[in-house]
Amino acid sequence: MPDEMSRSLIQERGDGGARHLEDSVFDPSAPVIGILGTGDFSRSLARRLVASGYQVVVGSRTPTHFVALFPEDAEVTTQLEAANKADLVFVAVYPEHHSTLVDLKPALAGKTLVDVSNSLCISQKGPSNAELLADYFPESSVVKGFNTISAWTLQMGARDRGRQVFLCSNSQKAKNTVKSICRRMGFIPVDMGLLSSSLEIENLPLYLFPSWRLPVICTLFLFIFFYLYNFVRDVLHPFITEHKGAFYKMPIEVVNVTLPSVALVMLALVYLPGLFAAFLQLWSGTKYNRFPNWLDRWLTTRKQLGLCSFLCAVLHAVYSLCLPLRKSARFQLINIAYEKVKMGVEDEDVWRMELYLSVGIMALGLLSLLAVTSLPSVASTINWREFSFIQSTLGYCALFMATAHTLFYGWNRAFVLKQYRFYMPPTFVLVLVLPFVVLLGRVALCLPCVAGQLRKIRRGWERNRHIRFILPAEDCHNGMEDVSNV
Repeated sequence: MPDEMSRSLIQERGDGGARHLEDSVFDPSAPVIGILGTGDFSRSLARRLVASGYQVVVGSRTPTHFVALFPEDAEVTTQLEAANKADLVFVAVYPEHHSTLVDLKPALAGKTLVDVSNSLCISQKGPSNAELLADYFPESSVVKGFNTISAWTLQMGARDRGRQVFLCSNSQKAKNTVKSICRRMGFIPVDMGLLSSSLEIENLPLYLFPSWRLPVICTLFLFIFFYLYNFVRDVLHPFITEHKGAFYKMPIEVVNVTLPSVALVMLALVYLPGLFAAFLQLWSGTKYNRFPNWLDRWLTTRKQLGLCSFLCAVLHAVYSLCLPLRKSARFQLINIAYEKVKMGVEDEDVWRMELYLSVGIMALGLLSLLAVTSLPSVASTINWREFSFIQSTLGYCALFMATAHTLFYGWNRAFVLKQYRFYMPPTFVLVLVLPFVVLLGRVALCLPCVAGQLRKIRRGWERNRHIRFILPAEDCHNGMEDVSNV
């Protein structure tokens, strides 16, 4: 059955560009909802509430100026009249204007006020806007919520994480009332506890990709490091030693060698914290000890690390396709082709290139699968075992394929002395260190003696809390000592 609340509230007319609100029928048992404020959010909220079957009354200081902007089924009147008629009131005015509403204190006494305001900057000290509103209206029950929902989401319908509405209040009754309104509007209420949590809720919309900060910084650091490393080897070295100008390689070739290096190291960083966690559990003999904070944070950013790796891999594929289009590459291809025809084509080079391309394409395909299944809309359609198989088993396959792709690229150049320019090893040698560590660590965890112990720990067994006991003589164990796994 389709979700009615995921559809847009505003539909196009067939005869032109005019818009109209979907027909709504009020539920007589539902509370009358008041909205104080006439901004964009107030208008979108009124439309959603009317479409959900609520009777809506909007309070404005100048109602005649804004009546045409609201649905016909919503009553636009003065703030005092709206406060008197409503059972529950959304306070949709700027927090600095909360003090102008104190004249409504008698009309709002005993009613639920929903504060939807946000701050202009992140605040760690408080008090929050909701707490200040509660101070202005001590006889009302203040609920913080709907501040993480945009006016666009209210109009066009919730999608995935946009469905979540974070709520907090000191009154459980008022919070339950707002929860029922959330569900009826098509959203998912998330209870954040008491009103003291309102500062955290108000800060949520102000964070700019908080979970992406560390992965992006890591990606940029690795890109700068490998770019400078390749620049010294491929551009600066021939300029100093042979007086050859190769600075034209900087925009394409150097970037194209840098991107796969970053992609492979980032992919290894996705699976390295899982190995650390497994070995920590084996060392401590329990799964109930908390991981260190740095490891816990690392584990929570694996999705972002993987997506950054996928981005670099895709860019590498695009850059590689563009290489033959450059004028400088055409002359090199002609010279290389002439020399190969003159010297004869070696089967080793042919096999290396075929394997290099084939394994690289498979690695990119597996990375694409990992990226697609990390999307919430896709992940919600598969169960946990399927998700774990794709992200873990196929993820290690992607890491193995990407490592093999790099090995075929390097081939035997790691053992050629002239490749060590300025005594610096080839880039692929540095890149392969971390993937090899991760793959070898995974092989170690797959050993039967290690895998069995880890499986027991993750099912609740603890090394220091098992119970030794002697079974009765009549038992089939013949009175021998046994150990429980609890």
